[in-house]
Amino acid sequence: MAHDISCGARRTLTALLLGCTALIASPALAQDAGTGTEASPYRLSPILINAEGQFDDDANSIVARELWVGGKVATSILDTPASVSVITEKEVRDRRATTLEEVLSYSSGIHTDYYGTDDRNEYFLVRGFEATTYRDGLTLGSMRSAREEPYAFERTEVIRGGNSTLFGTSDPGGTINFVTKQPRFERFGEVYGSVGSPRNAEYGFDAGDVLNAEGTLAYRLTAKVQDGERDYDHSRNDSRFLMGGLSWQPGTATTLSVVADYLKRENTPNSGGYPLDRKYDRSDFFGEPDFNYQNVERASITGLLEHDFDNGLNLRANLRYSDLKSDFGYVYLSDSPARVGTVVDRWYFGGDNTAEELIGNVILQYDRSFDRFDSSTVAGLEFRDASTSSAPFYGLYTPIDIANPVYSGAPGTLAAPYELRDNDYKTKSLFVQQNLSFDDRFIATVGLRHDWLDIRETLNGVQTSDDFSETSIRGALTYKVNSEISTYVSYVESVAPPGVGVEPERGEQYELGVKYQPLGTNALISASVYDLTKNNVTVAVVQPDGNITRELVGEQRVRGFDLEGKAELGGNVDVIASYSYMKSDVVRSGPIRGVDVEGNEFGNVPNHMASLWVNYTLPGDQTRGDMRFGLGARYVGSYFFAISNNTGKAESSVTLDAAFNYQVQENTNLALNISNLLDDQHVVGSGTADYYNPGRAVAVTLRHSW
Repeated sequence: MAHDISCGARRTLTALLLGCTALIASPALAQDAGTGTEASPYRLSPILINAEGQFDDDANSIVARELWVGGKVATSILDTPASVSVITEKEVRDRRATTLEEVLSYSSGIHTDYYGTDDRNEYFLVRGFEATTYRDGLTLGSMRSAREEPYAFERTEVIRGGNSTLFGTSDPGGTINFVTKQPRFERFGEVYGSVGSPRNAEYGFDAGDVLNAEGTLAYRLTAKVQDGERDYDHSRNDSRFLMGGLSWQPGTATTLSVVADYLKRENTPNSGGYPLDRKYDRSDFFGEPDFNYQNVERASITGLLEHDFDNGLNLRANLRYSDLKSDFGYVYLSDSPARVGTVVDRWYFGGDNTAEELIGNVILQYDRSFDRFDSSTVAGLEFRDASTSSAPFYGLYTPIDIANPVYSGAPGTLAAPYELRDNDYKTKSLFVQQNLSFDDRFIATVGLRHDWLDIRETLNGVQTSDDFSETSIRGALTYKVNSEISTYVSYVESVAPPGVGVEPERGEQYELGVKYQPLGTNALISASVYDLTKNNVTVAVVQPDGNITRELVGEQRVRGFDLEGKAELGGNVDVIASYSYMKSDVVRSGPIRGVDVEGNEFGNVPNHMASLWVNYTLPGDQTRGDMRFGLGARYVGSYFFAISNNTGKAESSVTLDAAFNYQVQENTNLALNISNLLDDQHVVGSGTADYYNPGRAVAVTLRHSW
């Protein structure tokens, strides 16, 4: 809302939008100058091609032209009837994004890190709703307890808006797909070391080569070790990651890859929050040093098979087994605006969790060209067998004097778990998608999927079960104005993963969009307007006694606009720009904790967001190497902390980031990255305590590649 944006924030937002305008204008001017022309008629066939990221140079470009997502959608981003972002390995490295929240922070329509120093999970909303995460097209599902390691991936792909037709039961906000680094049939590698503040040291390498003289067998080994701290005292941020892959390619038509990985994190999950009465130093700690832990251990093995029958028929099959164990515990403040004095109540909270999952799919694709149209048919089946267990506990703990903190030590006796929950999930799915391209101009897309879900739950010794049979559809029409511009209109449905005795949350989205990929310039600009609705919504509500219950909201809707552009201009300027507008609305709901929320906006959903990142490279000469300067700005508008709209609002904010890279010698670079350059501090989340945005972080990285 306009009155929520200060004059300074308005000026910043205006500058960011002008940056977006300049990004759109520059390729057009370049083309007018003769750098790119439409040389000849083009052909859309095949609409779907077999790709796993090889067509894009993710390590050396910020602009992606192809999409993978497990082979379930059109690989050409220009032909994909959806709002799409691809964050390449180069962009992640340039910005030094070490968490998923940081990876997504410059993408349109995505609000990240709105719980600040609560680091138990990765927090992000896409178009106002949660989004489901995938790895190589297979849902991570019960593996969400582990914060992902970005160094494991070639790219991160975002498709905005839920789409159960392609991905099964999923949240309506969108799809986040991680593309795993796989072996390549060439010798390559890198090794790096990084130190920084808050205290952090990390080391990693990523290397591979061909193993035999015939060139049919290749390997890749990736590893990272981190020893660090967070903004607050008594913190810990340590991790170990190891991944190995082996690929066999007996001929050009067949590739079989096996990738195994292991992730271990030993962290502090939470600062305990900060009192509500004023701004405190980020280093302050009001939890318990002896009771602040989070341990996560996950192992996975994945098999990926692709075979081209050389007659228009292609087969893909993927299979993954994962095992996860995690536990956590911390003490947090339970403050109130009505508090008198300096003594604040505290509670402790924790739990033990396990998950085991086997998931796989088989996808057949058949492409054929006719006189006036091309056809591409994708059909497949998927299955998932997962089991989880959880034993959360909480209890009242000793208060603390925030004017003179004295720690009490770990709780002597923990309360018994307030619930013992075991769940088993079995899912079987069939899906089909048909694409038809007419006269090199129109692409019609129709999709249909049916999921059978069987859920069994044991809660505190009582066994219950439920089964669901859900159908979802997808339809879209793309019009190719010319070889550079495409427009589309689409309708998609989503069905969120249900629980025993709870109706699945269902979503539907209408979207209209346009994409521009100028010839002669490595750039992609997209804009979309959408109407996204979610029904049968339930929300988690913390009751006065500290217990958490699910309460029915009913229907929620977000209407908005997304604009995003990425371009590499003139060989030495990279630009990433985005703007989004979202108007969220609770359409139908019963009272939440006695408060009428109909007509309210969602919690943690700003009306306006914008970002701009610019890299400028100064070429080297005989006396020095290349120098690259990077500067970024992230604007987040004001938003309510809760759906009740009565617990306060976050102020609009602008956060600056900077980077400098110097080529020490060929294939060796020294980089300096600073996030939150001005160390801006503001409240991003508030409940029984305030939570601040991450403070300034500085990292110096030396990297050598071959």
